[in-house]
Amino acid sequence: MQLYHDTDNTNHLIDAIQSLKKKRNATILAHNYQCLEVQHCADMVGDSLELSRVISSIDSAVIVFCGVLFMAETAALLSPDKTILLPEINAGCPLADSISAYHLKLFKARYKNRPVVTYINSSAAVKAESDICCTSSNALSVVNSLPNDEIIFTPDKNLGSYIQQHTSKRLILWHGFCPVHNYVTDNEIMYKKQCFPHAKIIAHPESPDEVLQRADEITSTSGMLKILQHSDDKEYIICTELGLIEKMQYDFPEKTLIPASSKLFCYDMKRITLASVANALHNMQYAITVDANIAQHARNAISRMLEIHHESTV
Repeated sequence: MQLYHDTDNTNHLIDAIQSLKKKRNATILAHNYQCLEVQHCADMVGDSLELSRVISSIDSAVIVFCGVLFMAETAALLSPDKTILLPEINAGCPLADSISAYHLKLFKARYKNRPVVTYINSSAAVKAESDICCTSSNALSVVNSLPNDEIIFTPDKNLGSYIQQHTSKRLILWHGFCPVHNYVTDNEIMYKKQCFPHAKIIAHPESPDEVLQRADEITSTSGMLKILQHSDDKEYIICTELGLIEKMQYDFPEKTLIPASSKLFCYDMKRITLASVANALHNMQYAITVDANIAQHARNAISRMLEIHHESTV
């Protein structure tokens, strides 16, 4: 039963979420691409790596993951003793859907004896067929940590192409992509630069190479936040999802932030609303689990990634 609706008063929904959080002993996590009001009701907001690192240390019995399915699956893998709720069961990811475990097996058979590095934007089943995972912020460290000269990199071709330019290893790329970032064009970037000639261009590495070549900075979503925090520049052209740009504008009102394109909108991320978070807690929906035959192998791939990150920061 959907007790709460998007037409309900915002304050009413926030009060309901806070009350239900206490009742369910729950923690709310939100990805940077969520709408601002969902981010504000969360206990922690971050990118894929940041949220992956904190999941296992959360004491709550329930985690409400405001993101997309592969993120909730990752939470279920790292905290199998907790109930992981995804507020909208249809919040998927076209990039993750661009490869299946079956097709990765065929790809591995074609390129035998190469380790597989899989972007965390992937299903648990694909992770289970991989040797190690990565995020946009640690992909280069993960790739360079492997002793092999040739490595299969899935599923994002743009991130893989960017990493290829910074490593001596040969990457064999799967040709998936994020539709939010992939369709930003060089012409759009050039037009925005003409309108704002003093603006710095910051791009996510899921963007096409022609966009990355124009960028002054290429970094993950959390990296973008750090740049704005520490830089004295006042104008930025941002090439990533509009939810993060909205958050950055809220956090840094003194800066002028220009979206690189109006196409930078993830419909799946925006499926989640305050009402769906409230309903998730009220109905304990939708619980995300991972098949035991898949879980251990997938968990190993994620754990190896987190070990690499720990070694690079101690």
